[in-house]
Amino acid sequence: MKIEIDKGSGFCSGVTTAIKKAEEELARGVTLYCLGDIVHNGMECERLRKLGLITINHDDMRELHDVKVLLRAHGEPPETYELARKNNIEIIDATCPVVLKLQQRIKTQYTSAGSSQIVIFGKRGHAEVLGLVGQTHSNAIVIESFSEVERLDFSRDIYLYSQTTKSLDEYHRIINYIQEHISPDATFRSFDTICRSVANRMPSISQFATCHDLILFVCGRKSSNGKVLFNECMRVNPNSHLIEDPGEIRSEWLKGITSVGICGATSTPKWLMEQCRDAIQEML
Repeated sequence: MKIEIDKGSGFCSGVTTAIKKAEEELARGVTLYCLGDIVHNGMECERLRKLGLITINHDDMRELHDVKVLLRAHGEPPETYELARKNNIEIIDATCPVVLKLQQRIKTQYTSAGSSQIVIFGKRGHAEVLGLVGQTHSNAIVIESFSEVERLDFSRDIYLYSQTTKSLDEYHRIINYIQEHISPDATFRSFDTICRSVANRMPSISQFATCHDLILFVCGRKSSNGKVLFNECMRVNPNSHLIEDPGEIRSEWLKGITSVGICGATSTPKWLMEQCRDAIQEML
C-alpha cells in the first residue's frame, strides 16, 4: 500500500513563528502563559504544555500581574494590550503579520468611516475575528456565510473584509451579491484580506485528494481553515475522513485500498501526520 503525506500541509508561517517564540521562552526556564490555545490542535497544545506553557483565558489574564503572556497568531483586540499595560504584563506578541496588517486596515477605515458599515466575513467568536471586531469598538458586522449577506443595509456604504482563513470562492460570491444590490448612492469597497498561504492550499490539496483511494485529513475540530480544506477533500474524494489523532483511524477504512493520502490544516504539525502514517503501517 502506498502512503503519502502531503508536502503542502502543516503549519503556516504564523503558527510556526508563534510556536518558535513559545519554545524559545520556555527553553530559558521562563514561566510563560498563552492567551488561548496557541494552535487549534490538541496534541500540539499538549506537547507544549509538557514543556511548561500555561494556557489561560481572558478572565485568567485579569488576575495576573508581572508575568509574561504570549499572544498567538490569531491576534487580539486593543483591550487586551490595555489590560497588559495596566497589570504590568510583558506581551510576547506572535500575532501573524497578515492578521496585524488586517487589524490596522480595519482600524483606519473605522476611524474615517462615519456611518458606514464595516463588514467582516468570518466566524463569530473566532479569536481572529474578535481581534478584528475589537478594532471597531465592537461595531463591525460579522457575517459567517453567503446566506447572511442579505441582512446588510444596501442603502448605506459597505466596507468588506474577510477573516484571513476563509474560503476565497465564498468571499467572491459575497462581493458579487453586494455589487448587484448596493444602492447607486452608496459606496461599496471590498478588500482582499484572505491569506494566500492558506488560499493557495485549496487547489493543491484538491489535486492531492484526487490521487489517493483514501484521504485522512488530520486536524483539530476547532480549526476554521481545517474545515474549509477538509470540505474540499470531501468534494473531490468522498472517501475522506477527518481525524484528530492516530487513535481515530479505523482498520476497516483500509480494506481494498491501495493508496492513502495524509494531509492537514495550517494548524496540523508534521509530526502528527507522521504518527498517522506509522499507525497505518502497524495496522498492515
